[in-house]
Amino acid sequence: MTDDKNHMGTFIKAVAFAAEKHRNQRRKDAEASPYINHPIALADVLANEGGVVDPTVLCAAILHDTIEDTETTEDELRDAFGPEVTSIVLEVTDDKSLEKQVRKQLQVEHAPHLSPEAKLVKLADKICILRDILASPPADWPAQRKREYFDWAGRVIEGVRGVHPGLESIFDGLQRRSRELH
Repeated sequence: MTDDKNHMGTFIKAVAFAAEKHRNQRRKDAEASPYINHPIALADVLANEGGVVDPTVLCAAILHDTIEDTETTEDELRDAFGPEVTSIVLEVTDDKSLEKQVRKQLQVEHAPHLSPEAKLVKLADKICILRDILASPPADWPAQRKREYFDWAGRVIEGVRGVHPGLESIFDGLQRRSRELH
């Protein structure tokens, strides 16, 4: 019981941390929804659709964009959440100093080499982004850009196959839906 309380406390701490770090950020969707909705959606997919209960994975999902998209440092994350969570976050963090196309290619190349925990976060991330694109795409994204994103996401997910067949099936269903819409 104490362990469950401790895990819940750490998870809530991660949500509060991410909410503070992303407080002034908005998503690219037409409604410019609050950014924090995205990491919360990842944790929701993992826990409630995938049955993932590992608190380290769920915390990493909540924190997955903090280093990449905010001023959060690796040391700050490690001090607050420990080396395991930080390691997973670092595995899924793009190097923003690189050109966008290079970052995208590196995601494809690195996916097969991620830890199982990072593969789960990557899979949930792509599921959530594809859902967002289907439901409320960025206003300036033409159909071709959406198709290209779905195709690229498929190449990334090929590298994590086998980590969670149920979530992979959800991803595959979103891929099929995208083809029906175009």
